[in-house]
Order: sequence, then structure tokens, then C-alpha cells
Amino acid sequence: MDWTALRLTLQLASATTGILLVAGLPMAYWLVVSRWRFKYLVESVITLPLVLPPTVLGFYVLTTAGPNGVLGKITEQLFGSQLPFTFTGILFASVLFNLPFAVRPFMASFAGVDRALVEASWCLGESRWRTFVRVTLPLCRDGVLAGAVLTFAHAVGEFGVVLMVGGNIPGVTRTLSIAIYDDVQALDYAAAGRSSLFLVAFSLLALSLAHTLSRRRTAR
Repeated sequence: MDWTALRLTLQLASATTGILLVAGLPMAYWLVVSRWRFKYLVESVITLPLVLPPTVLGFYVLTTAGPNGVLGKITEQLFGSQLPFTFTGILFASVLFNLPFAVRPFMASFAGVDRALVEASWCLGESRWRTFVRVTLPLCRDGVLAGAVLTFAHAVGEFGVVLMVGGNIPGVTRTLSIAIYDDVQALDYAAAGRSSLFLVAFSLLALSLAHTLSRRRTAR
């Protein structure tokens, strides 16, 4: 097994999950409680990566963040570098691609909260923010954890969008999925088999944990 690729994969999945916990939770909560008539458009954009081929998303990220793209020009001016073929670039693409895998479970968890408990907290003088932190989040703990586990597991197995945006640079953008592809291309089926077996075992463990958390949330 390519241990450097495995380390990079775990770093990418951890960073993606952390960013989506910070950004996805308020986004999901807003989508659940908002009465804006056009919020379905926002939800559709968030859900788009579920049906969009990873190579298509990777292509648009690559062109937008490239030297001639709007995002590429901004990052060049601010940081003196661009996103394609860097770890930051594949992290950016990974966050976009995994957005629905985090936000949708978060939304389902928030939608199951008894609104009477939230309104009771408001009536007792708690602000909306303190109510969110002290009432809503604890009630949604299992659902949020399930979403984080699914996001992490999905990020571990990414291939198309990472390859499109980051290429195949060892120690920088070469994840475990890309390493498996390289092993197959080199006819090293033994190495590809070991890495694939690890991903299968990891995926089964992650799904089992997510299902357990979902059942606990439903049982409450």
C-alpha cells in the first residue's frame, strides 16, 4: 500500500469534513427554517454534485481556478499562487463535491427537532444562537455525526474530481484512489488489491457507524 497516498487521503478527508461541519451546519439549518420562496434553488445547487459527474465538476473548478479564470486571478493576486495541482486545490474541489453528503443529513436531523422545544427556549429568554448551540445541536448530535462520517468516508474514496483538479503528484495530490488506478495501469494487481481491500473495509465500517447513529436518532 502507498502509505504516502493514504496519509494524504486522510488529511484531505479530515480537512473536508472539518470545513463542511463549520460551513454546512448553519447552511443546513437555514434551509430547514427559512421561509424564503426561492430557497429550493439554493438546495438544488447544493444537491447538484449528487447527479453531476465528478469530471464535470472538476473541469469547471479547473477552468475557474486556472490562470484565466476569475477565481484563479483572485488567488494569484492575494496569495501569489493558483489552486490547480495543489493540495489546497483538491481540498476546494472536495468541499464542493461533498457538500450534499454533509448538508442533506444535517437537514434531515434539524427537520426532526421538535419546534416546541426551540420556541420554549426563546420564551425563556435565550437568543437564537444560544438556542441553536444549547438545544438544537445536542438534539441533532447523532444526525450530525452520521453526516460527518458519511462525508469523511466519501472524501476518502474520491477519484475523478481530485484527478481533474490536482493531477497525480506524489505527496501533493496523489490520493489512495489515484494510487490504485496507477497500480492497475502498471499491472501491479497485488498492490491495487491491498489498497482496494482497505477502502472496502473502511467503507463498510463507516456505513455501519452511520446507520447506527441514524437508528439512535430515530429511536429518540
